[in-house]
Formats: sequence, C-alpha cells, structure tokens
Amino acid sequence: MNIKILCVGKCKETYFTDALKEYTKRLSRYCRAELIEVPDEPAPETLSRAQELQVKEREGERLLAKIRQDDYVIALAIEGRKFDSPGFSRMLEQKMTEGKSSIVFVIGGSLGLSGSVLARSNEQISFSDMTFPHQLMRVILAEQMYRGFRIMRGEPYHK
Repeated sequence: MNIKILCVGKCKETYFTDALKEYTKRLSRYCRAELIEVPDEPAPETLSRAQELQVKEREGERLLAKIRQDDYVIALAIEGRKFDSPGFSRMLEQKMTEGKSSIVFVIGGSLGLSGSVLARSNEQISFSDMTFPHQLMRVILAEQMYRGFRIMRGEPYHK
C-alpha cells in the first residue's frame, strides 16, 4: 500500500520534521509512506471572506495537481467522521481489503481546505473538534497510521 500525506506549507520546526522522519521510518515496515508539501499562499492575519476563499482555492489547485485519478483521497476536515484508534485501524484495513492501493491524506493550510479539494475527496475524517496547527497534524496523522498498522497486525501498542 502507498500512503501519501499531502499538505500545504513547509514544516519549519525541526522537532516536527524529526518526528515525521521517525514515523515514516516506522511505517516503512507496513507501507510506503511519503510526505508531499505544496507551497502555502501568503496570507495576512486579517482577510475578508472573499480573500480567504481565494487563498484556499490557490492552495487547493496546488493540492489537486498532486492527486492522481486513481488515488483514494481522505481529507482531514473538522466536520469529518471521527474514529478511535482501533476504528481508524479498521478503516485503513478496509481500504486495503477494497483494493485501495494508493491513499492520499490531505491536510490543508491555516485556513483549511478548499471546496474543490473537499469535493475531490472520497471521504473526510476528523481527529478532533479542536483545531491543531497543520504542522502538528502531520505528526498526529503519521503516529495514528503507525498505531493503526500495529493494531491491524495484532502487535502491541501503547494504550
């Protein structure tokens, strides 16, 4: 299985990049995991609603350019379906059973995902009703994927 974490913006903090490298290494036992970053759009703190939509659409175009027709796309969105860790593991296993060989998890920028990216997604999931920094969300997602594969294989994991 090939899994991509497709996200907006560069991860600037070394502690996040170190954690991502570690989880990508751990995931290599179970799947081919790859992080793909697209440039974020410069956006001042105060934007009108129209400006926010423009920023999200520009970022969305960059994201969509990295998604192939046969990719199964899972958008991370606060309104998405929620899982506990065993449920997330079952969802991953179900996708594998269904023959989804290329899964792309999409993480938006600071303003979220554009409507076009959400429309392209096959499903939307949420890790919490809380908002997390998008750099941290990459680490949370990678850790949950690793945990999910360990659960799937009946290997011990921290509860």
